Amino acid sequence: MRNISNYKWIQKGTFESFKPKLLFAFLLLSMIFINACDDFVEVDLPNSQLNTATVFQDRATANAAIIAIYAKMRDAGVLSGNVSGMSNQLGNYADELVYYGDISGTTVNFYNNTLLPSNGEIFSWWSNSYSQIYAANAIIEGVSASTALVAADKAQLTGEALFIRSLLHFYLVNLYGAVPFISTTNYENNRVATRMPVTQVYDKIIEDLEKAFTLLPEEYISTDRTRPNKSAAKALLARAYLYNGLWAEAANAASYPLNNTALYTWETDLNKIFLKESTTTIWQFSPRFDGQNTQEGETFVFFSGPPSLVALSAALINDFELGDQRKEQWVKSVSNGPETWFHTNKYKEKSSTSGSVEYSILFRLAEQYLIRAEARVQQGDLIGAKEDLNKIRITAGLAETTASSQQDILSAILKENRVEFFTELGHRFFDLKRANKLNEVLTPIKPGWTSTDNLMPLPESELSLNPNLKPQNPGY
Repeated sequence: MRNISNYKWIQKGTFESFKPKLLFAFLLLSMIFINACDDFVEVDLPNSQLNTATVFQDRATANAAIIAIYAKMRDAGVLSGNVSGMSNQLGNYADELVYYGDISGTTVNFYNNTLLPSNGEIFSWWSNSYSQIYAANAIIEGVSASTALVAADKAQLTGEALFIRSLLHFYLVNLYGAVPFISTTNYENNRVATRMPVTQVYDKIIEDLEKAFTLLPEEYISTDRTRPNKSAAKALLARAYLYNGLWAEAANAASYPLNNTALYTWETDLNKIFLKESTTTIWQFSPRFDGQNTQEGETFVFFSGPPSLVALSAALINDFELGDQRKEQWVKSVSNGPETWFHTNKYKEKSSTSGSVEYSILFRLAEQYLIRAEARVQQGDLIGAKEDLNKIRITAGLAETTASSQQDILSAILKENRVEFFTELGHRFFDLKRANKLNEVLTPIKPGWTSTDNLMPLPESELSLNPNLKPQNPGY
């Protein structure tokens, strides 16, 4: 595992006068990650490392501790924009991407629907997520025990850690189904953790987010929107409510950032949506250093064919309506003469620039409009749903939707999600799963696809270490 102290993730000058303290915090957080990485159920910090409490006696080192977690989330696990992250792997698992890479790579098992409990990526998603959750729990406990931090700093850090914990559990429960909800650094409890029913995991997620909302500030504490605020908590709450069929709650939560016009302005220029200063961004990851751009750009952009890794599927390309400016601005073709391939061009920079121009976006306003549209139509508010849907369509250069019935509007929203959020953190896979359309869409194109493939297998190494996690998910 990489040493977190090597991550240069803080904006130049942000904590310039606190470098020694920052280095100390990063080193101590590295110890937490190293010990948490082997297996989340067996985290036992030696006595020599228990002085990590020192981190929370100083504002700069406490902030460095939470920033270290964002660095780890950006670089490893489900949220990473690299080859191993959900944007690539679930894009291949669903119908967004076509795989051209090495047949020995982990992605081929997602693309060919040949996942096994021994798959390294399946283990990596699980172990990295719980490692990062463990670190968030360490923040919560360390801040609570601190006698030096002022109340405002305690609220900010605790709110962020709760947000992190809920976000990671959200993806775990959607990937693996029933999972342990880990809310402590007590290794004796964690090593024998049992799987919690999906509904109960969601209850915990929502509880965390509601508390995070009360603790986080309205304004961002970083100018680049890399530290969550109240709107970020509401954006994730809206998604969690939607996934649970809590339509009124989802619509209300989505309305919070949409109505916050002091912070967010709707952008009609599609080429500005994925720039680091986009006014529609709710929360994003900063690169490791100034001049670097996104891992998504490194992963998906290619300049010659055939692609070395992946290309957009013909099915996705064909789903864009005539005149859809997202196809013009967010998709790029590459030809070698007889053949043409397409790659996502949302993030346009594949390599470093003189200064970073793109950050990896995790939440943006467009999702909140489509969440509210879906929640409204489920409540019978067809007019309001179409207004939100048309906000997205008009920006893409399309005419207003002609859908009129509840079912037709729901189908239109699903399609709009398809062409709005392709290659963004597995959005397509989760939408098909929610809509009970995975079998319908993927059976014709995935060999041996069955209904049990809607969940990932539990890592076999985890089942061996902790029998309380059994049984294995069906189909594996």
